[in-house]
Amino acid sequence: QVVESGGGSVQAGGSLRLSCANSDFVLAGYCMAWFRQAPGKAREGVAAIDPQGRATYAESVKGRFTVSRVDDENTLYLEMNSLKAEDTAAYYCAGAFLFCRQIVEQWGNPFNYTYEDWGRGIQVTVSS
Repeated sequence: QVVESGGGSVQAGGSLRLSCANSDFVLAGYCMAWFRQAPGKAREGVAAIDPQGRATYAESVKGRFTVSRVDDENTLYLEMNSLKAEDTAAYYCAGAFLFCRQIVEQWGNPFNYTYEDWGRGIQVTVSS
C-alpha cells in the first residue's frame, strides 16, 4: 500500500510537505517519483530521486520543491515552498521496479516511464 499525506490548502507563497509511506515494496535501490494532475490536464512528473539522492525536477518546480527519501523508513517526501496557484493538483507518489538511471537511459527522463506502484493521491490547493 502506498499512502500520501500532508496535502491541504495554502495561500500562494506558502509551504507544504508531502509524505509517502510505501509498504508495497522496499524502496531501497529503486526510482521513486512524485507526479501531479490538475483538473482537465494530463498527469505530469514533478520530481524523481534515486537511492543516492540524485534528483530530477520539472522546470516548473525547480528551486521551489525538494524531493527526499528515507529508505530505512520506506518513505518519500516532497517539500514544496513558494507555492503558486498553478501548483494546485492532486499529487501522486510512484515507485518503479527499475533504477532511475535505467529509466533515463531507456526513456530519456524519469517521468516518461510508466511506474508500477502508485498511491491514491492527495490534493494540494493553492489560493492566490
